[in-house]
Amino acid sequence: MTSQSLLLINTYYLSPHDWFNLTFRLCLALLFGAVIGLERELRRKPAGLRTHMLVSVGSALFVLVILQTAAVSADYDPLSRVIQGVAAGIGFLGAGEILRESPEESQRTKIRGLTSAAAIWISAALGIAAGCGLWQLGLISTVLSFLVLNVLKRLQ
Repeated sequence: MTSQSLLLINTYYLSPHDWFNLTFRLCLALLFGAVIGLERELRRKPAGLRTHMLVSVGSALFVLVILQTAAVSADYDPLSRVIQGVAAGIGFLGAGEILRESPEESQRTKIRGLTSAAAIWISAALGIAAGCGLWQLGLISTVLSFLVLNVLKRLQ
């Protein structure tokens, strides 16, 4: 690995004393989750504003812990494992949302809550992006996700 690529990699890592960047990234995750959660809240879905904000901030927090502890290393392995763990864990939360909304009295299988589960999943991904300091990616993804949830619902 060249020194230039090593320098580029380490821009994602944070010092534990970098309060401004830590606060900025966590607040950004909160904002990203709030946009998705507000849309879900306005549609009166069970997983609303607070749930999406907590999922997004929690995901950012998991990433920030790794980014702070690996500040001197260029090893992507711990970060990769955390992102995989968050994605899998959020999958369980989404599955609970789907099962909660599916009616049990019917013999016929009817899937409900799939969009809400996907919204929880995207909130986690937005939190990961914010935690990694990828605010442009997070902002674009938030706008696109909001458009999918809001505009495409009207077209459906």
